Amino acid sequence: MERRRLGRTGHDSTVAILGGAAFWVATPEEAEVGWATAVEAGVNHLDVAPQYGDAEVRLGPLLEPVRHEWFVACKTLRSDPDGVRAQAEASLRRLRTDHVDLYQAHAVTDLDVLDHRSDAIEAMLGLRDEGLCHWVGITGHDLTAPAAHLEALRRWDLDTVMLPVNPVLWADDGYRADAEALLEHCARRDVGVMAIKAAARRPWGDRDPWATTWYEPQREAGALARGVRFALSVPGVQAVCTPGELALLADVLAAAEALTPMDGAERALAVADAVDAGDEVIFPIAEHGVPVARR
Repeated sequence: MERRRLGRTGHDSTVAILGGAAFWVATPEEAEVGWATAVEAGVNHLDVAPQYGDAEVRLGPLLEPVRHEWFVACKTLRSDPDGVRAQAEASLRRLRTDHVDLYQAHAVTDLDVLDHRSDAIEAMLGLRDEGLCHWVGITGHDLTAPAAHLEALRRWDLDTVMLPVNPVLWADDGYRADAEALLEHCARRDVGVMAIKAAARRPWGDRDPWATTWYEPQREAGALARGVRFALSVPGVQAVCTPGELALLADVLAAAEALTPMDGAERALAVADAVDAGDEVIFPIAEHGVPVARR
């Protein structure tokens, strides 16, 4: 699988990052199969969070014997400095490691959230100075996330960002403009960029959920590949997180392994195809983001 340098971290991350949310409700046996699938594909970057149900507990024993082979990114939703440290230490225990490579302020969706989390971000930078993490980043998934992340980069010396990228989002002129401004800033500052929601299709609406994601993901291999190819072809994006559904993992990794980047014309066609196929923006979270019932 292709690897790309994740900005100033210097890590050559596989273009597919193993998304820990897929292990939310996994049994130990399901976790072993999902982990083996990622290892076989050559994945070397894990993204996980304590908010992802049982993920840290399931992945810790699998990660421990090969920790040196993986770039491990974790997250926190905490807003107070003491809470940040406590959650970081808990994640380290569950993941069976003495540090994470990247620690991220999780779900910073707008400027109000950014202001509320300011002290927590300062605490995270302190953890970086102590060596409990090597790098500090910010993530968010909503229409206002790119603008919030750009402001965060102006306030603090952060190392990575993680934002939604998919064809139907690029049909939203306002979102695309904010995202491209963020990507340009990241390129100038050598900030690593990771994409999420590349495989999102639409909100669940009244349909019965068939996946453990809070939105309906793409299901067909061709549509999954379109989303993965598109996100990895947007200038400035280094990697995509696999979606939070283990049943889709093999197809998403296959798309990443077979990656052939899209040029500008192909990206425009992918946007048009997504709109024609009835794909919908899954945001704002306040309207669409209620998690589905977990099995």
